[in-house]
Amino acid sequence: MSNKTPIAIIGTGFAGLGMGIKLKEAGYEDFVILEQGSDVGGTWRDNHYPGCACDVQSALYSFSFEQNPEWSRMYAQQSEILAYLRHCAEKYGLMPHIRFNTHLTAAHFDETRNRWTLDLADSGRLWNYMQRHDLKPGDALDLEDPELPDMEQLEAGVLVSGMGGLSTPAYPNIEGLDRFQGKLFHSQDWDHGYDLKGKRVAVIGTGASAIQFVPEVAKEAARVDLYQRTPPWIMPKPDRPMKGWEKALFRRVPAAQSALRNSIYWQLESRVLALALNPRLMKIAELEARRHIRKQIPDKALRRKVTPDYTIGCKRILLSNNYYPALAQDHVDVLTDGIQKVTAKGVVDKNGAEREVDAIIFGTGFKAQDPIPKGMVFGRGGRDLLDAWRDGAEAYKGTTVHGFPNFFMLVGPNTGLGHSSMVYMIESQIQYVMDALAKMRQKGWEAVDVKESVQADYNAMLQSKSDGSVWDSGCNSWYVNENGKNTTLWPSFTWAFRQQTHRFDAQHYECVTSAPLREVAGEAVPA
Repeated sequence: MSNKTPIAIIGTGFAGLGMGIKLKEAGYEDFVILEQGSDVGGTWRDNHYPGCACDVQSALYSFSFEQNPEWSRMYAQQSEILAYLRHCAEKYGLMPHIRFNTHLTAAHFDETRNRWTLDLADSGRLWNYMQRHDLKPGDALDLEDPELPDMEQLEAGVLVSGMGGLSTPAYPNIEGLDRFQGKLFHSQDWDHGYDLKGKRVAVIGTGASAIQFVPEVAKEAARVDLYQRTPPWIMPKPDRPMKGWEKALFRRVPAAQSALRNSIYWQLESRVLALALNPRLMKIAELEARRHIRKQIPDKALRRKVTPDYTIGCKRILLSNNYYPALAQDHVDVLTDGIQKVTAKGVVDKNGAEREVDAIIFGTGFKAQDPIPKGMVFGRGGRDLLDAWRDGAEAYKGTTVHGFPNFFMLVGPNTGLGHSSMVYMIESQIQYVMDALAKMRQKGWEAVDVKESVQADYNAMLQSKSDGSVWDSGCNSWYVNENGKNTTLWPSFTWAFRQQTHRFDAQHYECVTSAPLREVAGEAVPA
């Protein structure tokens, strides 16, 4: 296999596959998709915990160009979304472009040739190395360690990251975790071989994953200790099976499913009025969420424990019909005193009381503030991307970063959503990258690098839009960093983002003209 490619894509989730599909449609045949797993799917392959499902309706949480009339539910579960992504990869001929079990350990931009050098390792060997050295996903690797698996180098003219913002698990910093003698795992690394039946289980965290798997754990475990730091606001989930006549209609009249998709889109888009423009309107949603608590939890003391004290929407609003009933069961305890340490046999709270458990499951989410691990991407002058983000992750239109030419991020900083489908945002960014590649080919540009002042002005605008929004109402969430900077969310309507990314605005970039770009753009024409 060649050690050079015009375009390298990282990941095979919605972002990576969507990028590959659009490249194929545009006539690009020479590109590589690097996938560290043995199958496509990204987060929908890696997250397979019991109860895993999407909280956006399936008709909208899918590619606009590949609608699926066969969704079994309004809100698809993990296995069905994964099957959909496999279908897309196969239908659009992406499988020959994918290098499975290939982990990107580092990417360096070579300024002398305006190309990226990618260090690749076999995922299996690298995982064994990490286990021997007690490393977790996202931990920096010592590239000088002689025990590190052999690296292969791949040169790429353009590097597109489809890794996503929720790809690196976050683990809590709790004393004694290494001494625990029972079973311990993160929700993303669910051990289906471990039998929960009759076990005493501690769940740490009450985020989006936990509210889905806790009810399933409670069905099997003898006791569930749920350690809650901050309760989430939870709304009823309007889920139901899709009827047979609906599927038949969508198969025969695709416009009918498009109409459903559009109606869902505009319904969700209307939430921006309250989230970003007038947070006082969120009181209406809060009343509904409080009714949901009262309806599903009879015990007043438990109601108080699970009722948040911050403005609804400041943290991610979650959807569930079975989480509160699970907490109301006699063998489930919601514990709010905090964790002091973990012992060999259990968890000690901050009052010194120890509760023995057989297993600890982390529902502590992901490193949304560090979507790309330190030591992975190096731009001009060998600068680490995370050093460029010392004040918090930022990019221009969530896609390009000054000092990192020919590097495009899908699901980059400030492209996340608290109200609608990320697939819509991904398709918008892909259009921007495709137009950039077309202009590079047309103009003969070897490298494009967003101007520093343009990136700074753009992010100042984003932060000003975040001021006064519900996300600026004072709670601590993964939407903002420790300095209160919004690094993850798009603070406006998604159609406004699509307008921004419809065309590649070359006037805001430093564009370098040189013959090697013709290789980047897939032209076999010499300079």
